Formats: sequence, C-alpha cells, structure tokens
Amino acid sequence: MEYDVVIGLEVHSELKTKSKVFCSCKNEFKGEPNTHCCPVCIGLPGALPIPNKEAVKMTIKAGLAVGSKINDIAIFERKNYFYPDLAKAYQISQAVRPICIGGGVEIENAQGQKKFIRLNRIHLEEDAGKLIHNSKIGGTMIDYNRGGVPLIEIVSEPDMSSAEEAVAYLSKLRNILQYIEVSDCKMEQGSLRCDVNISLKPKGSNELGVRAEMKNLNSFRSVARAIEYEIKRQSRLLDEGEQVVQETRRWDDARNRSFSMRRKEDAQDYRYFPDPDLLPFRIERSLVDEVKSTMPKLRDEKIEYYVNELGLSEYDAKVLTNDLNLVKYFDKVVSYFNKPKFICNFILTTVLKKVKENEESDDLDIPIDPQNFANLMQMYESGKISQAICRDLFDEIWLNNADCQKLVEERGLAQNNNEDEIKSMLQELINEFPQSVQDYKSGNAKALSFFIGQLMKRTQGKANAQIASKLIKEMLD
Repeated sequence: MEYDVVIGLEVHSELKTKSKVFCSCKNEFKGEPNTHCCPVCIGLPGALPIPNKEAVKMTIKAGLAVGSKINDIAIFERKNYFYPDLAKAYQISQAVRPICIGGGVEIENAQGQKKFIRLNRIHLEEDAGKLIHNSKIGGTMIDYNRGGVPLIEIVSEPDMSSAEEAVAYLSKLRNILQYIEVSDCKMEQGSLRCDVNISLKPKGSNELGVRAEMKNLNSFRSVARAIEYEIKRQSRLLDEGEQVVQETRRWDDARNRSFSMRRKEDAQDYRYFPDPDLLPFRIERSLVDEVKSTMPKLRDEKIEYYVNELGLSEYDAKVLTNDLNLVKYFDKVVSYFNKPKFICNFILTTVLKKVKENEESDDLDIPIDPQNFANLMQMYESGKISQAICRDLFDEIWLNNADCQKLVEERGLAQNNNEDEIKSMLQELINEFPQSVQDYKSGNAKALSFFIGQLMKRTQGKANAQIASKLIKEMLD
C-alpha cells in the first residue's frame, strides 16, 4: 500500500540570556557539574521563581521573526512528570496561553519549489538537567547546571512530508534564530534540539495515522536518518497488518535505528495547571514595539544587500548567508579589506572546503582572526604572494592563527614580480630543455606548462606565474 507521510517538528532552542529563566544562576555552557544551581532551579521547598524579562523579550523576538501573533496575556503552567533530570518533578512551561501563536516558515527544496510550513506556537519554558550514563560505575549521574536554562519550544503544524522538507525547515529555523541572535543554535552543545513526530496514512486519506515521536535529535544528519528509518518501520508494520503504537522513541545514530522508550503521553497525562508562584502576566504593546525596533536584517534582506550593494552573484550571496557566523566573518574581513567579490570567492572555495574537512558538527567556526585573514587576502590580491604561497599560508594559520605578514617577511615568501629576473630564469630553462622547446614548436601546448612548473619549482613558488606565462609564450613564439 502507498502512504502519505505526515511530519511535525518540535524544536527546542536555548536562549542566550546571561542568567536562567526563573533565577539568577549563570546561563552558560560547561562549568563544573552542579555549580550553576540554586534553590530555585532545583526546586527546593519555599524557593520562588521570578521570570527573566530578557527571556520573554527574546521569545517575542522569535515570534516576530516568523510572523507569530504575540499574546496580550501569557501564563506559566506546571507540566508534571517524574524524570531524574527534573529535580522538581515538574517543568515550568506554557500550554493554554503561550507567548506566541501561529506564524510560519517558507522552505525551498532542491528543485527550487517553495512550501509554507505553519507554526502552532512558540512558548517559553525551562530546560531540564542532563543525565550522564556511566558504565564504569554502573549508574547514571545528574548535572543540574542546564536545569532552568530558558528554552523556547517552536511547535510546527504537521505540514512536512519528507526528510528533505524537515531538514530544510529545521535549517531555515536555525538560520532565523541565529540572525535575530536569540540563540547560538550550537547543536553539538544541545542548545538546539529537535523532536520529530511522524505518522503514516493511506495515500489521499484525510484521517491522520498514529504518530511516534523521536526525541532530542541534535544534527541535521540525525533528523534525516531518523525520519527515513521511521517511515520504513511504520510502513512495514502497516503492510503486515499490525498497528503503530503511539510512543516516544530514542534514536541511536551509531546503530542507525530507534528504540522504544515509553508510551507517548497526551496533554492530560501531564496534568497542566497554572503555576501558583507565577501569576499571569500582561505583554504590553510598548514592549512588543520595543522588541520590533531591534529586529536585525534577516537572510533575505542580507542577500539583497550583497547582490545590489556589494556586487556578489545571487548564488554566492545565498551560500554566504546560509550561516550567520559566516556572514559576520565575511563582513568583518570586508571591513578591513574592501574587496568583497575577491574575498567571497576565496571563502566559498578554500575556506568552506577546509571547514568541511575539519568540522564534524553542523556549526561553522573559522579559527583565523578576521584581520589576519584580510591581510592574507590583501597580499594575495596585490600580487605580493603567489596563489601557491597563499594556500600554504592559509593552511598554516588555520592551525595556529600566526601573523601571516610576519611569516611572509621572516621566510622571504614575497612573490618575485621582476620581469627581467623572471625572463632570465626562463632563458636558462629554454637552454636547458631544448626538446621541450621543439615540442612546443611542434604544437604541443603542454610544453608551456612544463616550463612554468620548472620555474615555480626552482623559485619555491615565488615567481609570478602570470608574468612567467606571458613571457615564456613571447620568448618561444
């Protein structure tokens, strides 16, 4: 039987506030286990939570970026369930009156077809702690540092129908959150995680099937593989006349399969009720307007600026703006050396290739100081160093960020642009290799490359290859 695939995503993104959502504990990654904790975030009796206004403003900002309606009144509720990483045995979250309602994200597939993915809501809640399973002690340890970190949950409608669409949606959402700078979205650190809800229904049917949920996927690759696996698993069950069970499943990326964790709870199982320590709060329009005034340019606006103002091609601008870290890096380099097209070309070829070789996560990081990189580009563009020397220096400063200008001076790497000296060296080569001269005169154009190669070998890549190419042709003709 043929099936329609129905996918909805719940994306959890930690906010970049300085303190946690209901207390003054530090909100930062790492730190010694259980050192960023207090009676409030671990739920000791008598401790009272106080909402973090900055977290509320960031939630509003996320809502505005995706076209959500901002509620006038928002309510915090207790979501009750016992799990070791929740010290209170409940999570402060939002169910009935979240801060943001509706909105949506437009995605584009590989064929250029666009699709609008509707959002149900964005609500603010506290993150749970972290479990560390230790096989040496035969038990599980708990780090509550992450407990109480502000987290927005972005809940989509079930509008996606393939792994490709889900990854495109997640990528677009991550891009938006980065651009408005409410989250660093570092998936390998857990600041952006994703739960995937998948169900299958007979093709063309209006009745939804039973859904299964995949928890806490933290890379695009995992999301895609988990969805493909679950589609096959549910299809096999339905084809064999069995029922799909509503449950929560854990994805094991190393083994490329999922495992059942527990039967999926419904909202009533969580016994939501208004938190008695946190009264409903009004979101004034003046606050929404204040947040709106701080909204930065999103990706589409940045693409337009790069194309119209900096002269980049639309393709290059789209690749460059796919990651805010790359955008910031590019802008910084251009501020030091105003040759945007030249810099963009080197970044999209050499730099991104190096990133791909060295990074295992979805998060882009360039370890070279922008000014140092700009200096390298300036020396290359002006002809002070050759392309070969530039690439060698790039590989070296990628590892240690050494000052590229000092390296050129100390090692004598400056390119030789003196035509008379280059012509003299070429004449020596012509005299030394008469057979290659005859090969060229017989129509073998590759002989020119031979002479250039010999010249670069003898000068350790310091001779200007463009000048040499022009001279050798003139001399042999």
